[in-house]
Order: sequence, then C-alpha cells, then structure tokens
Amino acid sequence: MQVALGWVLTPGRHGVAAALVAGGISGRRHHSCFHRLFSLARWEPDEVGRCVFERVVRLLPPGATIVLSLDDTLAPGKGPKVFGLGSHLDAVRSTKRHRIFTFGHVWVVLTVVVHLPFSRRPWALPVLFRLYRGHKDCVRSAQGYRKKTELARELLDVVVGWLEGRRCEVAADGAYCNDTVTRGLPENLVVFGRMRPDAVLTAAPPPRRRKAGRPRLRGERLPTPREVARRDDTVWEESEARLYRRARSMRYTEMVAQWYRACGTRMLKIVIVPVATGNAEVQVFFCTDPKLSAEHVLERYASRWAIEVTFRDLKQLLGFAQSQARARRAVERTAPFVGLLFTLVVLWYIEAGHRSRFDVWPLRPWYRSKTDPSFEDMLWAMRRAVLASGILDPDHGFSNLQNPPPPPPD
Repeated sequence: MQVALGWVLTPGRHGVAAALVAGGISGRRHHSCFHRLFSLARWEPDEVGRCVFERVVRLLPPGATIVLSLDDTLAPGKGPKVFGLGSHLDAVRSTKRHRIFTFGHVWVVLTVVVHLPFSRRPWALPVLFRLYRGHKDCVRSAQGYRKKTELARELLDVVVGWLEGRRCEVAADGAYCNDTVTRGLPENLVVFGRMRPDAVLTAAPPPRRRKAGRPRLRGERLPTPREVARRDDTVWEESEARLYRRARSMRYTEMVAQWYRACGTRMLKIVIVPVATGNAEVQVFFCTDPKLSAEHVLERYASRWAIEVTFRDLKQLLGFAQSQARARRAVERTAPFVGLLFTLVVLWYIEAGHRSRFDVWPLRPWYRSKTDPSFEDMLWAMRRAVLASGILDPDHGFSNLQNPPPPPPD
C-alpha cells in the first residue's frame, strides 16, 4: 500500500527509492524492507491480476462479452547483471529499410478493453504479464526458451480459467495470429486478428460418405484473399463502421473459409478491405466466429489500438521501463506491479475520482475542445486525493518535493 501510493505520487523518474521519498516513509524503516516487496515477499502477479480482472469485469453489464487485447511492448533499459535483459527489435523506431535494436525487456501483456461512461475511446486495462527472454539469454542460463506466441497462449489459457464459460473476444496483432495461439481454444473465446493476403484458404470438408478411413479435415482449396480482390466478378459491399472514435465508410467483401495453417479446422469469417494508398493491395481481417458481421470484425480489431495508448501512458507517466531491479523475482514483479497499478488508478477514478473536487483539469487556453479525461488527469486527481486525505506525514512526502526545505546550516 505504501509503495503503491508513493509510486503514484512520484513526479519524476520512478523507482522504489523515489516512491519512499514521495510517500513520506523514507525515514521510518530501512529501504531494504520495501525492496523485498518485489524480490522476496510472498505474492504472485497472476493472483493479483485475477482480483483486478474480477473487479474490472464488474463494470460490464451482466452476461456482456468480455473484450481483451493482446500485444507486447519493449521497455528499454541497461545495466550489468540485470535478469532477462537483451537486445530486441524496436518496432516503434524501425522501418522496413532500417531495423533498430534496443536493450531492454519485452513484456507480453493481456488487457481488458472497456468503455467508460465519460470517455469516447476504449481503455485497455492490464491484468496479465509475461517476460519474454531471448534465445541466447535462455541458453546462457540453461533454461528453456519460449517464444512470444507461447507466452501469449499461456496468458489466454490463464484467462480461460477465469471466464467460467463466459464469452470473450480477444483482438491480437498479426504476429500472434498463428497456430500456437489460436489452435485448441474453446468456443467461447473468439480471436480477432489480421491475415496474410496470400494465406491458403480451404472450404469446409464435405460430408463423410464412407465409414472406413479418417474423415477429411479440409475441403477444396479456395482463392487467396489477394486473388479474390483481383477478380473481376468479386462483389464489393459498402457499409459504415465506427473505427477509432469516428464513423467511417468502408468497402469490403467477405467470405467464410478455413485457414488451416493458423487456425486449424475452425471456420473463419474473413473480411477483405481494399487499400487505396501504399504498397499493399488489400488488408485482410478475420475472426473465429463465422456468424459475426464484417462491421463487428473491423470494429473489434480496431479496439486493439487502446493497448498502444496504455503502453505509452505506462512508460511516460508511471515509469514502466524505469525499474532498476536486477534479481529475477524483482524483475518479473516490478513491471506487472506498475501495470496493475495503472488499472487500479483507472478503477479509483471511475468509482471515486470522476466529478469529485479532486478532478480538476489544468487550464489550457489553446485546447478548449477537450471533453474526455486522460490517464494523466486521473493520476493528478488521485494525487490530490491522497494529499488531502492526510494519510501522509506532513513533514515528508510529495508536498515537500515541490517546495524542498532549505539546506541545514553549516
């Protein structure tokens, strides 16, 4: 509790020591006691994540579909003897011609996507985390190597145990649309993702006529999405969908087929959208529930962008990539602690901070059209509430960070 409040109150670079100073508890106990929260204390991020997940699900109407988003992010960092540190491709700074590699940790993150009553955009609230380690790092430590897709499948298997049969829809980037992630999932977990334009598609297998022999798993081969887009007899439809906070008109064609290599024998709803700019002719999206409409497929996949906004806020405002932990348990716990703290701040704002006397946005004369709060606004509201509650030592803490005491006399 003390470290969490101190972490929220920290205005600059985040860390355990900075949280102790901001929370006004740096002189009460030795700082090593608080460092042990991450290295030695008995708590597991998955168990805390389950409690947070259940609290987030209560925001939804009874029986409503739970929406998830899955992706990975790079937390840059350096330092000797830091567990799990490696050189990874920086997808944000890289281009098709120039690939940039950066030292740091890569985290595979699963979030719950919710729509808040006071915000027009969806919010992705983190609940589960897995640290990805490079192949060379695993070989040096004589430990088994697991790909990002294997870690992602582990996260989905964990959340399936929490659903208890409830319907769930998960949107994932194209890097996670393969057999490792999608095969063998239960029917109540629907995957939305992107597909290669040259993907090999097949029809449903024909009815079995003979009892002898193994039944067919696939039907006749169908044209690839690129070939469908190039055909003169393709029927294009026009509709409207709400993508990225605004209604957009779209032109598309759809089909139901198998993508055996990635999704096995499940029938997919495939939506092919022509692209007017760039080198790509078409963009192809799919979901594992063929009964859904094309508009729903596109809108659900577009909601995946909320996780990118969450990654930005985690790194810029909560110090997700600023941890100085070195030991394995400390590394594997600090980043999930920060991610879950993000979710708790949003939950607090929903229940107590919104429209309270602490919810005061800064005056920006050049920005008069703002109607939705950002995470930074939520964070500042929580800081004001903590300072006004009187739970901090008045002689220490965040209040003195803005007006530090004079130095002692010589």
